[in-house]
Amino acid sequence: MKRSWQLQEAKARLSEVVKTAVKEGPQEITVRGETAAVLLSGRDYARLARPKPDFVAFLRQSPLAGVDLKLVRDTSTDRPVEL
Repeated sequence: MKRSWQLQEAKARLSEVVKTAVKEGPQEITVRGETAAVLLSGRDYARLARPKPDFVAFLRQSPLAGVDLKLVRDTSTDRPVEL
């Protein structure tokens, strides 16, 4: 559960905010009622910051890579249009 901390409270209880982020997930820090920052555990940050494969690499890693699909397309240049 994400908890919201006012900046002054977060500063005074930084150790608790960090422990809570590790145990429970991201902790929101607010200034005058507006979200100013979010404290993440190192594990959550690493998961979000890891490089993502480009689209071609993503497709090549697909379980369907190399499957020969038999697709049939209509190659005619005209089609009936209702007016």
